Amino acid sequence: MMRKRILCAAMLAASGIASLGQSTSGQSAPQTAGTLTVIRAGTLIDGVSQTPRKNQLVFVRGERIEKVTEAGAAIPEDAKVIDLSNATLLPGLIDSHTHIFLWGEDPAKGGYDANILKAGIALRVARATVAAWRALEQGFTTLRDVETEGAGYGDVEIKQAIEEGTIPGPRLFCATRAISTTGGYNLEGYAPELEMPKGAQIVDGPVEARKAARQQLEHGADWIKVYMTHRSWVDKHGNLVSQPTLTVEELKAIVDEAHGWTKKVACHAYNGIGLQRALDGGCDSIEHGLEMTDAQIEQMKKQGTWYCPTLSPYYEDWAPADTPGGKRDRARAAVHEITFKKALQAHLKIVYGTDMGGMPWTEPIAQEFKRMVGLGMAPMDAIQSATSRAAEMLDMKGEIGVLAPGAYAEVIAVSGDPLKDVGELEHVKFVMHNGAVFKNEIGK
Repeated sequence: MMRKRILCAAMLAASGIASLGQSTSGQSAPQTAGTLTVIRAGTLIDGVSQTPRKNQLVFVRGERIEKVTEAGAAIPEDAKVIDLSNATLLPGLIDSHTHIFLWGEDPAKGGYDANILKAGIALRVARATVAAWRALEQGFTTLRDVETEGAGYGDVEIKQAIEEGTIPGPRLFCATRAISTTGGYNLEGYAPELEMPKGAQIVDGPVEARKAARQQLEHGADWIKVYMTHRSWVDKHGNLVSQPTLTVEELKAIVDEAHGWTKKVACHAYNGIGLQRALDGGCDSIEHGLEMTDAQIEQMKKQGTWYCPTLSPYYEDWAPADTPGGKRDRARAAVHEITFKKALQAHLKIVYGTDMGGMPWTEPIAQEFKRMVGLGMAPMDAIQSATSRAAEMLDMKGEIGVLAPGAYAEVIAVSGDPLKDVGELEHVKFVMHNGAVFKNEIGK
């Protein structure tokens, strides 16, 4: 369940856009192939090893890391040196579940519906531009953005603008429009004679499902996002129930098409029938997965399915406890905690995801680390869920999410020790993206 708040246009203009201009003005020029930068690291967490290393040097040439050595290694005289010897270096972070075209819309001001009905595409693009900047400014150098929520293929064009250097932002993996079924997505509740716009592409039947996947892939989708459940409620026995959407046959058509393009399928699934259909249909990742049975967890292990839990959105903005919505909200959080702990014990492949956009982009993107660690995940394991493990899911193992030779030079730094206080990751002081310094508040 996404939290619904809204940022007013004045706040956006005054803070978001102003900050964007300040940040870009200080951004280093793109690195040329021959440029050598050496970063001194007091402590280095490489994204793969279980133990940090002290007093390291990271040699960056152009966009890539050339080597990582002990501090005593010789540094060429013509190298640019950045001294972060009092800081902890990590790979750029990866958020595997975001929505740059959402802003945590406030239900009292029209909520999700107002975002589609009243915000023009130019305004939504402006907001998405600030969301991309905000992610990079906080050390998230890669996002898997799983649906534009009615903004068509806008995520692909934001990605293009970033890649061509028009705007600053992280590496984007785009899911474009997402797919659901009739009765399976907003906008809802309007007069039946009105044809309302939908936040996702609606299909019915395997043929339409396959065609939608083809259309989205043709227009640049890196992943296909599918809604396997929609609304949820608590039944008379106190159990969380979620409405299923696509059939197994419909999902199999999408998965078959996506895999044929060497792309993957992410399935939004809360629990029950819809989640089981997602697994039986061959999805590559379960998004949210609020309540999973032992048998479903075992099936995920067997099939190699990734789990992106997105814990944080389910703890805020609960309806009053004695209302149907309030009972649903509390049930979601309760079963989610149990499932996350079971997933940890089973050693499922867990990746970091926040559902930012469902939460306002003004909130710390790294807040999910505290949730994960608070429910029993080791801090290093949580960091790897947002670095090397996410990189593996994105088929970029060894290229992002790691500080190692040959990887892209995506480097962040914090002042303290995130293994002692994972909250340090909410205060990133240095960001290098593709070899260019985007933010430097501590380096000399």
